[in-house]
Amino acid sequence: MKKLSGFLIVLIILALAALWGVKSYNGLVQKDEAVQSAWGQVENTYQRRADLIPNLVATVKGYAEHERETLDAVVNARAKATQTTVKDLSEASVAEFQKAQSQLSGALSRLIAVVENYPDLKANANFMDLQAQLEGTENRINEARRQFNEVAQGYNTAVRSFPANIIASLFHFDKKGYFSADEGAAQAPKVEF
Repeated sequence: MKKLSGFLIVLIILALAALWGVKSYNGLVQKDEAVQSAWGQVENTYQRRADLIPNLVATVKGYAEHERETLDAVVNARAKATQTTVKDLSEASVAEFQKAQSQLSGALSRLIAVVENYPDLKANANFMDLQAQLEGTENRINEARRQFNEVAQGYNTAVRSFPANIIASLFHFDKKGYFSADEGAAQAPKVEF
């Protein structure tokens, strides 16, 4: 009788451990899927921006043909940004993606600065509409990046917390990367009049 009750106790402990393992694994899968979904939204907003750029460049090109270098920089930065893909959401992969997108942002900023030299272009309804859409898209990008970081933080916390970190290491749930501020973002820009 004692052997049977000892065996039942061991069996119950093993069953509870298995249930905990399954629950922990499924929780990590759900968090990983949430990170993947949030990343999809980030890519979606960046794709929206990439889709707007050819229209913006074509509109500016009609007014500012001799600004070829700036237009080419935007087109080249867009091509590089759309070719950069993230496979594993590691810190290095996210940083590489962010770098390509930052180069595109810089090229777009230079393009918008060039537009200031063309009053007719600034008054063009198509350009104004494209500029407003681009501004809205930049806001969406910031929001998608913020949401991704929040979801990634929840996932990373779960992956690193004991005892779930045991399941995470057994099944290769690796830490995800975050978006961070661009280099020099801590420095206030100089405004001169």
